[in-house]
Amino acid sequence: MELKKYKLGEILDVTRGASLSGEFYATEGKYIRLTCGNFDYQNNCFKENKSKDNLYYIGDFKPEFLMEEGDIITPLTEQAIGLLGSTAIIPESGKYIQSQDVAKIICKEELLDKDFAFYLISSTLVKQQLSAAAQQTKIRHTSPDKIRDCTVWIPELTEQKRIGKLLRSLDRKIELNRAINQNLEAMAKLLYDYWFVQFDFPNENGKPYKSSGGKMVWNKKIKREIPEGWKEVTLNAFIDKNKAGDWGYDIPKDGTIKVGCVRGADIIKLNDVPTRYITSKHSDRLLEDGDIVIEISGGSPVQATGRVALITNGVIGRNGGALVCSNFCQSFNMKKREFSEYFYYLWQNLYDNGNMFNFEGKTSGIKNFQTDVFLANHWFEVPKQLIETFHTIVAQYHLMIDQNIIENNNLTKQRDELLPLLMNGQVSVNSDLSAY
Repeated sequence: MELKKYKLGEILDVTRGASLSGEFYATEGKYIRLTCGNFDYQNNCFKENKSKDNLYYIGDFKPEFLMEEGDIITPLTEQAIGLLGSTAIIPESGKYIQSQDVAKIICKEELLDKDFAFYLISSTLVKQQLSAAAQQTKIRHTSPDKIRDCTVWIPELTEQKRIGKLLRSLDRKIELNRAINQNLEAMAKLLYDYWFVQFDFPNENGKPYKSSGGKMVWNKKIKREIPEGWKEVTLNAFIDKNKAGDWGYDIPKDGTIKVGCVRGADIIKLNDVPTRYITSKHSDRLLEDGDIVIEISGGSPVQATGRVALITNGVIGRNGGALVCSNFCQSFNMKKREFSEYFYYLWQNLYDNGNMFNFEGKTSGIKNFQTDVFLANHWFEVPKQLIETFHTIVAQYHLMIDQNIIENNNLTKQRDELLPLLMNGQVSVNSDLSAY
């Protein structure tokens, strides 16, 4: 495959976004301002920014800064290491405003295929050039001129289209699996809400209990109505033991084993391999299928006290088969495996509705969750058959989630191995999209 040398500025244009005045930032509105938080730079795709609540913009702006579906963007500031050179594709027209920290990539279509350009900008070759040329301030910056100045070698347009189509097909399958997983998680949360918040679980005739006239009685300890015949218990009643967390050792010692370590920051991304491995003497603290992990010490919305994770065999398997949680978390083993899904969504529901934070303590300015105090609170005991039915349904959802994650990990590995080979001409693509 013949490759031709270009400066990026010869085959594409780069435009900087608008300077948007902070006085027009709002918590609701029609338009959302793009920020560096819209780049999932680890997966090289677009994400909704949930780190701020004032992302809407209600001021005036020029029409050319309103993004269209399919537009390619790249960041101009490096608010996280590795961000420069990442790319994202706008998912919807007429919703997002290009801000000054975000550049738009416009291909010269007679020279550069749009799908190919998406991977070219985020390739190691371009990222290394952007990193070397970045301004060395507290937060590193690049510019449209520096992007245009990068040197690349690319094949002719027909080959670009084949490469771009192949890589985009892999990414679309990965995106589809992620969307399916989000829907499965949402379905499980909805089922929990329907059965255990609204109390419309199936009655003996298969009809929604409360909506069909099922009797509700006021419980003084729980301070709410619950179905007649249900008893109250403490939250501790679901838990067999608290395994606690593990500091571990960075340097191996006698009798230690190497394990993955779930930290508070990992709870929201258990689909990824935790970022730290430690060695541990505490084999009794290894996480098992059905264990619950709670973050007990955190100081920001990103690392929020009280967050919860459900450990499955899939999570353990993706992390080498041995996993503990850090000492800033606690792990609980349920009295019965069937309790795990119910307790996980119960905890999530309490967390999402702000019911945790009356039980926080403070130590040296860091919030510490008073787990024992919280678990002494009263809740209702779900009948055995109902909790087992909930487990059977939701465990299948989580099994499908784990299977999709395994497939995504394989697809990501395949894509990442193909990408440099395709970009430097070592591998070509034939017309039916089979790489060889």
